[in-house]
Amino acid sequence: MTTRLWFVRHGPTHSKAAVGWSDLPADLSDLVALDRLSSYLPSQASIISSDLQRASATADAVQGDRNRLPNTPTLREMNFGDWDGQLFADIAKSDPETSRKFWESPGAIAPPNGESWNDLSKRISGAVDAIIADHGTGDIVIVGHFAAILTALQRASGMSAKAAFTFKVDNLSVTRLDYLHASKSWCVHGVNHLP
Repeated sequence: MTTRLWFVRHGPTHSKAAVGWSDLPADLSDLVALDRLSSYLPSQASIISSDLQRASATADAVQGDRNRLPNTPTLREMNFGDWDGQLFADIAKSDPETSRKFWESPGAIAPPNGESWNDLSKRISGAVDAIIADHGTGDIVIVGHFAAILTALQRASGMSAKAAFTFKVDNLSVTRLDYLHASKSWCVHGVNHLP
């Protein structure tokens, strides 16, 4: 028995700043790319997303005839706290020590009033476990965010947070992770696939 999880990163926001819990809209004007993505995803899958509009609108755009599950805040992007909405260069200038440690050693370091990589990973793991428990085997499309997808990849692969952080996850890309119920293990089938 297997649960196949199809993680989709939301459409682009075109922001050059740190975007965590800020509720920016996605640019969903590339209808050809959205159609390609929808056609690539399994037609019998259920689809769920973060409650942030860039993810929920992307899920709506590729839903087709799939069963749409309620949006959930537990699938949100990392909470960047006081850094949310700031340019990365400005963050590095205003908080050089914390920002350097945050990017170079992802783990316990958190932005002021935000969450650490470890906190995000725990939240996303809990959300994914709940989705698997609620919906069992089969295909589930999860429309979410860059860092959230990377924490799921880290968990499935067993790699370090620093190694996971080196992966690219493009907008409208698919990262496929399978959960094997019998062995309680994970299998990575692909990262950052652009249909």
